[in-house]
Amino acid sequence: MKKQEEKNKFKSLIFQFVKYLEIVKGRSESTRKVYTNRLMRFLEWLEKNKFKKINKDVIWQFRIYLAEQKLSKRTQAHYLIVLRNFFKFLKKELNLDVIDFSQIELPKLPEREIKILNESELEKLLNAPKGDDLKSLRDKAILEVLFSTGMRVSELCSLNRDIDIEKGEIPIRGKGGRIRTVFLTERAQKALKKYLENRNDNHPALFISLARNMEPRRISVRAIQKIIKIYAVKAGIIKNVHPHVLRHQLATFLISAGVNLRAVQEILGHKNISTTQVYTHVSKPELKEIYEKIINKKLK
Repeated sequence: MKKQEEKNKFKSLIFQFVKYLEIVKGRSESTRKVYTNRLMRFLEWLEKNKFKKINKDVIWQFRIYLAEQKLSKRTQAHYLIVLRNFFKFLKKELNLDVIDFSQIELPKLPEREIKILNESELEKLLNAPKGDDLKSLRDKAILEVLFSTGMRVSELCSLNRDIDIEKGEIPIRGKGGRIRTVFLTERAQKALKKYLENRNDNHPALFISLARNMEPRRISVRAIQKIIKIYAVKAGIIKNVHPHVLRHQLATFLISAGVNLRAVQEILGHKNISTTQVYTHVSKPELKEIYEKIINKKLK
């Protein structure tokens, strides 16, 4: 009985924390779901191993468990970030006597490798949807808008069709509820217009699922991921292409063209500029030019 009471109490604390993330921190539903799943997995692990008190040693044992599950380093680190935030909430907001969250050390992660397409591959991908049927027009618009705006695929799915295409700007609500403006290229505007002109439904979503014999519904993140992989194969691209590649692509193009890092940060909706700085490592063609034109020339 006591064991069940402790479990229910822990679940109640998780519920309060997730509500705090929603109301105070403005975290999205998907973020809250991930946090809930991570914490429930931690609770199940605690129960299985019969740990009654959470201390530094218990956290270390949990880290060993995560490593044994063959999870990526980033996923393991995110579990620890969730735990740190959870215990920080319990201590600061609820004044509970829990482990000092600063004792939960985060692992050092290798620098993230950004993979992008070359210009030829990008052009082939954007032009892969062919035909004037509604599905092809929708898929063409999806690809063009993702590259033009650099928005996250979840942000794309949340868009409604009442946007001002002629204006070439779209205000979107990103992570943490932050609102930013993204921009449409002429190609994206043209693709969107053609797609919407051929829609004959009243669904408010900008992009809808076109499954046969089903009522229109908002397209899902998974569906867009699948669409992009299909067109990458059709375009003859052997790289692993996913929606975020187009986001990487825009960021790299902008930085290569000399756009201010702060401006790129704003367009991508990054909270910290350090996240944006990763793109500077893959967009330095001018450095190669320096070697070719100056250093190599001097050494001849």
